Amino acid sequence: GTGSSFAVPAAKQIFDEYKSGNDYKASVGESGIFEQSKINERFFVGDQWYGAQCGNKRPLVRRNVIKRIGEYKISSVGAAPITVNFSADGVPNTTETIKKGAEFQKNMMSDGYKHPEQKADAVEISVITDALSKYQKTCAERLQLNIKNEQLLRNAYISGTGIAYTYWDNDIDTGLYADISKTKKIKGDIAYEVLDVENVVFGDPNSTDVQSQPYILISQRLDVASVRREAKRNGLSEQDIVPDGQTEYNSGDRGEEEPTDSRRVTVITKLYKEYDENNGSYKVMAVKTTEKTYVRKPWDIGLTLYPIAVFQWERRRSCIYGDSEITYLIPNQIAINRMLTAECWSALAVGMPKMLVNNDVISEDTKITNDPGQIIKVNAGFENSMGNAIQYVAPAPWLAQYQVAVNDLSANTLSDSGANDAALGDIRPDNATAIIQMREAALQPMQIYQNRYYAFAEEQARIWADFWLNKYGKRSLKISTRDGVQYMPFDADRYKELVMTARVDVGASTLWSESVVISTLNNLLEAQIITPKQFLERIPQGFIPKLAELIDDITKKEEAQASVQNNKDKIIQQFAQQYPQEYAEYAKLPPEEQELMLSQIMGGAA
Repeated sequence: GTGSSFAVPAAKQIFDEYKSGNDYKASVGESGIFEQSKINERFFVGDQWYGAQCGNKRPLVRRNVIKRIGEYKISSVGAAPITVNFSADGVPNTTETIKKGAEFQKNMMSDGYKHPEQKADAVEISVITDALSKYQKTCAERLQLNIKNEQLLRNAYISGTGIAYTYWDNDIDTGLYADISKTKKIKGDIAYEVLDVENVVFGDPNSTDVQSQPYILISQRLDVASVRREAKRNGLSEQDIVPDGQTEYNSGDRGEEEPTDSRRVTVITKLYKEYDENNGSYKVMAVKTTEKTYVRKPWDIGLTLYPIAVFQWERRRSCIYGDSEITYLIPNQIAINRMLTAECWSALAVGMPKMLVNNDVISEDTKITNDPGQIIKVNAGFENSMGNAIQYVAPAPWLAQYQVAVNDLSANTLSDSGANDAALGDIRPDNATAIIQMREAALQPMQIYQNRYYAFAEEQARIWADFWLNKYGKRSLKISTRDGVQYMPFDADRYKELVMTARVDVGASTLWSESVVISTLNNLLEAQIITPKQFLERIPQGFIPKLAELIDDITKKEEAQASVQNNKDKIIQQFAQQYPQEYAEYAKLPPEEQELMLSQIMGGAA
């Protein structure tokens, strides 16, 4: 439990909390989160000679090992397709419940809620949680979750912390109607945004639990005119909403500067939990302010959870803000770049040495260009021989150790960061099985990052369920089934008391070696120890598309075959009882002839 019931916070108080939280972030680590994030982003994208006073005459070379490591790790963590499955705590979900649920869902699709006055039972809740699991995919596609979560992982790798924010947008058109005549549009749905760590302040940075935070502040740089319109809509004065020029807390180098005619103001949205004396629970409140005035007075956002999920790349104890490995790879990257540049300069000095021109021999009007085949006019007498006209400065000897050192440092930096040749695929494909096993071994350390990412995805899914149960009211859920796109009737008020749990199923490698699992299953199938259905039920997720539907098809085929076999058994039993002598003759026939007779008796159904 967190938060407390308190008086409406003043705008100035909220801005003081914002500045205090940013002061803490600026003190984290050697350079602070703001500055270190900018440095890390520069090194990640390749701007690795930023600020170096080297002139512009020489090439400043770089070999970007940081980006190679980062892209490998980001893709390793986020590449696996994720499926979310919801369930309700305290509600049984048995095989019998699921069977009854299929009929219940069919009736619900056609007739809606038959007995809305009755409380939802286990069968209904089973159907609804299954529908929410399918609906999560619909929401994920609408919100482009894959792209945004890739952005979140990139943020986390660069700054140490990835933050996902889900909020309610009243302007989203759902395409649904609240009445049969289609005159009342249903508007409003969840929106999803990835926030930069620079724009979020946690009230208690020493607590790593988001839901235990006393408050969370989200800052935005918004156009003054739009902020004034919002304040006016909320019945507040717009007089004190003026441009403030506060860009020091913006994210990234590009955020430091705004257009000269920019009219922006920093807006803070404060989320906090308020204790409800009536039922002993907390409700999440929000308030929106600038430094000087309110944009919107405190309001209940209608949720039980903070709508924020956090993924830390490297965790530091007693700190909700994560750490980035880029910070500690930068010295290696600088050393690699310096040695490479020195090597290139040395090679250029050998191939294009500096030229000394004797002006006593060569006319000042002659322009020496060093072009091949250039004719140079000289005024050389006996005392000024031609050999004294032009000479080259001998460059310093080139050290072959530079290339060896660069290669060793690059390879060791990659390898020590987990991005070795096997992980990156930079090995000769001589033995496919061995390569797969080597790559899986190389990927094992990434499992801890993947597990944290899946925990983040589950938290994010629980937040979405919180929105659905508390904000959706009566509307249909768009879900994709085997029969196409369907709309499931949904009355959120019936399920508000449910405690929803989200489980993430991952569609790629687990801790077990995929190659070994598949090889073992193949051997068991060939030895007829397991059936094709058992094989499919145990194969690693992601190898076969629409695997659940394939297993369902096999199950229906098995049920049909079992029904036919039951009919056969009944016919044979009746045959034996009514015509014992004929049955004795029948029993002596070869199996093929017995099957033919049964087919004729059953009218070809066998």
